[in-house]
Amino acid sequence: MARLSKIPHTFVIIFSLIIFCGILSWFVPAGEFQYEKREVNGVTRDVIVNDSYREVDSSPQTWQIFGSLLEGFKKQAGIIAFVLIIGGAFQIMNSSKAIDFGILSFLAKTGTLEKRRLLKKIGVNNLVIVFSMLIFSLFGAIFGMSEETLAFVIIFVPLAISMGYDSITGILMVYVAAHIGFSGAIINPFTIGIAQGLSGLQLFSGFEYRLVVWIILTSLIIVITLVYAARVKKNPRLSPMYELDVYWRERESEAVKVDFAQKTPLSAWIMYIMVTAALGIFSYLHPKTTISLGGADITFIAVPVLAILFAVTGFLTLRKSYLFFILNILAFTIIFLVIGVLGYGWYLTEISALFLAMGIISGFSMGAGANGIAKEFIAGAKDILTAALIVGLAGGIIEVLTAGKIMDTILYSLSSTMEGTGKGATVSIMYFIQTCINIFIPSGSAKAALTMPIMAPFSDVIGLSRQATVMAFQFGDGFTNMITPTSAVLIGALGIAKIPYEVWIKWFWKILLFLMIVGLLLLLPTVYMQLNGF
Repeated sequence: MARLSKIPHTFVIIFSLIIFCGILSWFVPAGEFQYEKREVNGVTRDVIVNDSYREVDSSPQTWQIFGSLLEGFKKQAGIIAFVLIIGGAFQIMNSSKAIDFGILSFLAKTGTLEKRRLLKKIGVNNLVIVFSMLIFSLFGAIFGMSEETLAFVIIFVPLAISMGYDSITGILMVYVAAHIGFSGAIINPFTIGIAQGLSGLQLFSGFEYRLVVWIILTSLIIVITLVYAARVKKNPRLSPMYELDVYWRERESEAVKVDFAQKTPLSAWIMYIMVTAALGIFSYLHPKTTISLGGADITFIAVPVLAILFAVTGFLTLRKSYLFFILNILAFTIIFLVIGVLGYGWYLTEISALFLAMGIISGFSMGAGANGIAKEFIAGAKDILTAALIVGLAGGIIEVLTAGKIMDTILYSLSSTMEGTGKGATVSIMYFIQTCINIFIPSGSAKAALTMPIMAPFSDVIGLSRQATVMAFQFGDGFTNMITPTSAVLIGALGIAKIPYEVWIKWFWKILLFLMIVGLLLLLPTVYMQLNGF
């Protein structure tokens, strides 16, 4: 860990890059492209006009370097606010322990499956692995579950040991599953949302292909886990953790206990009535919804159907526990997010409002009160503040490059250098660059803020889809999180599971290499095939 302490802080790296860009403005020839407004995938944005580059008078940067920080925050204010609201909203929900409760409830129910002959033949343990990994992967794909997995490592590692497996299996079930979902993110606001926002793309566009990618990656890691778990159960000595897992084997197994007798506060019923009424009004105002899916427009009564479903499921879950009601709120938030983006063109403002409403409803449903909700929101915003600050600070890099009139020169030079390499080779190089950056900056939001404002217009120059560029970022950001020593979540998860880092590296690197190759193959259709949103 001594070496890790020598790695510069992300803020230091970004400010160093700002200074470096300022120095470049004194030596790199100034130049500019001509831009034109063009509507692409329903979004109007500035696009570079081909063969329009020309040299202009230089504009060396000195004291403007410090002013660029404020300009960066001004330009990225919308995304910064979006990140803070998302962080605060999810903290309110997490403070209710509803997600923890849902997972523990699922685990408690799996024991009843052993009585069924068919399921017993399949193997209840296999079902636990599959369903657990599906849940964590889905959470990673939808809202970027990462740090939250640490709370479950202490549950799933002993569970894996009790089922005859090892601590590595427990890590695969929780941490790796969530980060595979993170890598194949479907609508993760912290990576996909920020990257697409900075690239000028419709938020969460390209949903259909991302869903396919998530299914493929999740299926592969589940198969890998099942095969490994079966081998270890058959011969425990095949596990690299066989001797080190003595601690877990000697520890008395604790039964998973779930309290279903949670008292539902009156405020939860009030929230149910208010949300149901609001959905009823919204159904009256928007009886039909038209969404674009797979290149086709589909019109149906989405909101009225969802309103009825919420009225029924909300009532049933409240009768059981307010925690199940909060999980129901989360599920409908995700559904309305998809409907809103695809059917109503929601962007940062609407999506921020949706998640903020989710957090407030969750807070009142657990009886937190207005002050309690405010405190949790501030705590959540504080936790994500670093990422929000990085978005603003990284904007300073672009400001210096733009004010120094060398941004377009860099884009022109890169495009000229890579000219003739082909789109497939170019997107592969982007993937490699993002992977290398992730070793030093494991924060997805930081990398998005740092690289996408440059990568997106560069993709315009070479004729590559911006959506493909976002996916190259997505894969480059996700996979190496499971092996980089700069990831505090990885080090924390391994520490809780008592798996030495060097043992993990030695065991996992082949799987990581396989996943990275699969990621590269999944990038190619974004270049050579006509995909909706790409």
